[in-house]
Formats: sequence, structure tokens, C-alpha cells
Amino acid sequence: MRKILTKKFFERSALEVAENLLGKYLVRKIGDKEIALKINEVEAYDGFEDKASHAHKGKTERNKVMFGEAGKWYVYLVYGMHNMLNIVTGGKDYPAAILIRGGEGVSGPGRLTKFLKISRKLNGKIASFETGLWLEDRGEIVNKKKIKRTSRIGVDYAGPIWAKKDYRFMLSD
Repeated sequence: MRKILTKKFFERSALEVAENLLGKYLVRKIGDKEIALKINEVEAYDGFEDKASHAHKGKTERNKVMFGEAGKWYVYLVYGMHNMLNIVTGGKDYPAAILIRGGEGVSGPGRLTKFLKISRKLNGKIASFETGLWLEDRGEIVNKKKIKRTSRIGVDYAGPIWAKKDYRFMLSD
């Protein structure tokens, strides 16, 4: 069973969506080829208070997608060389998103976007078959005992409280 996740799936809290994305599939269509990776690592960025979030200091040209509709891609460049793939969650005007950090066989958000040929052209686009990048539920049940929560990676700038929040979700073997 392949079911494309719709806007309704993403219109929930970032933490809830982050946990629920584990075991779902990130699917990329390139030409006639479809590549599907089971998501095994994500990070949540949740609202104005979250000092690790791009939205913490308000709306900018770069982060405006986070303030929009749930279910849209937020793709940005980091270190001048890696595209980061996020999916917007929650309600309009509440900036929250999930960074997709890894999929089965591909570890790390920069490697993931390179492997799937994801560019900033997808920024602001809806996650759908039409855009060539979407998320699917393939009916697999994730055992909650296999979900590990840790602090996010590379967000020390957010200060001790926000840097240590357990907003990183991983599937353990």
C-alpha cells in the first residue's frame, strides 16, 4: 500500500510529525526513475521560541516558507554548499519544520539532498507527485521502542536550553 502524505498529515505539531515521519518514505522522481528512502532520522524546529530555528528572529526572505502552509518544502543552503530539506508543519503563520537528516542507506542531510538531486528549486513547493518529491506511508508499523530521541546536531548557537532539547528522532536497529 502506497499512500502519499497530504497537507492534513503535516498540520500538526512539529514534534508529533517528526516522530510520525520515521518509517515513512521520501520519494524522488527523476526522469522515469523513482527513488524511495525509508526515513530514519529527522529533527524538529518548532516556532518562535525555538532558538535553533531560522524563525526565532522573525520572518525573512530565506525562512518565509516556514510561516506558510504545512506540507511545503523548505530547502535552504548551509555552509555555501549543502542543501537542507525540510517539510513545513503546523498552522499558517506558526513557523515550524522538520529537517530530514537521513534515509535508509543515506546518512546526513547534505548527502541525502545530493543523492536525491534536491535543489532549492523545490523551496516553497508542495510535497506531491507533481513536484517530483513527496512522502509516502507504505503501511509499515514503527515500534515506538525503536524510536530514540536525542539533542539536535550543530545547534550550540541556540544556547544550553535549546541546544539540548530532545528534538532529534531516530530509528534504532
